[in-house]
Amino acid sequence: MANIKCIGILTSGGDAPGMNAAIRAVTRTAIYNGLEVKGIMRGYKGLIFDEIEPFKTNSVSNIIQQGGTILKTARSKEFQTPEGRQIAYEALQREGIDALVVIGGDGSLTGARIFAQEFNYPIVGLPGTIDNDLQGTDLTIGYDTALNTIMQAVDKIRDTASSHERLFFIEVMGRECGILALNGAIASGAEAAIIPEMSIGQDQLGDLISNGFRKSKNSSLVLVTEGDITGGAMAMAERVKTEFPQYDVRVTILGHVQRGGSPTANDRILASRMGAAAIDALLDGQRNVMIGIQNDVIVYVPFSKAVKKNKPIQPDLVETLKVLSI
Repeated sequence: MANIKCIGILTSGGDAPGMNAAIRAVTRTAIYNGLEVKGIMRGYKGLIFDEIEPFKTNSVSNIIQQGGTILKTARSKEFQTPEGRQIAYEALQREGIDALVVIGGDGSLTGARIFAQEFNYPIVGLPGTIDNDLQGTDLTIGYDTALNTIMQAVDKIRDTASSHERLFFIEVMGRECGILALNGAIASGAEAAIIPEMSIGQDQLGDLISNGFRKSKNSSLVLVTEGDITGGAMAMAERVKTEFPQYDVRVTILGHVQRGGSPTANDRILASRMGAAAIDALLDGQRNVMIGIQNDVIVYVPFSKAVKKNKPIQPDLVETLKVLSI
């Protein structure tokens, strides 16, 4: 068993539903194992500016159902510098924190990997991001809730789209990962998804129009992943107005509504399992790993693998959407 008596916990980067469930699980599992717990406010910024407070069992009472994160989150430019990371390390030493649990996405775990290497410091990460874009885990905390939010929103948009015979572009989050758009389109019965993985060297919009995807429908819904690669929903709509003026086009950008809301049962369970596993990993001497889940089994994924590149899209999902949208 590793010589750990006190652990720190922080959330970093974009918030995701289920982060509070993870904080609760980490805190209570640590206390169950006789460890002290300290909550670090506002991510890495809280380390640098010494926003650290003791956490007890009741510190995490009645939070499993809440969206967001009670620890708050922020992006820290200071932590991106060697000088800032040195200040953070000194704060951990001063507070007597022997190991860290970091909950966040790609950028947060990249920061954890760099810090762990520089100071030979034990860190375990939890994948907290709605984008589901981390390698080595089938699911990330917050993805299921965001997907359900998208599905419910698209269901409502379909009602008005059907009434007016319109083509709707609905922009969803995901950056360079199109899994939210793709599965959101399948779950909501949308006609298509325009995703980053298929945008390079391929005119997805042109293909959709030329294939006559509206021939047998009185309305069409197309989900578009945000970001520079696809250009986003506004760019798609402008292009349709110019090149295909016969279509009556509307745009909905779902934005930050996707990040909020009470987490689904799946996200609460996933976050709880991963939070408990993070403490087990630290007590087992693991370090510099992300807790993942593969085929419903908890796994340890080295940071270097988890943040190396985006998760590939499963070709069968693309084919399924194509077949079901005819």
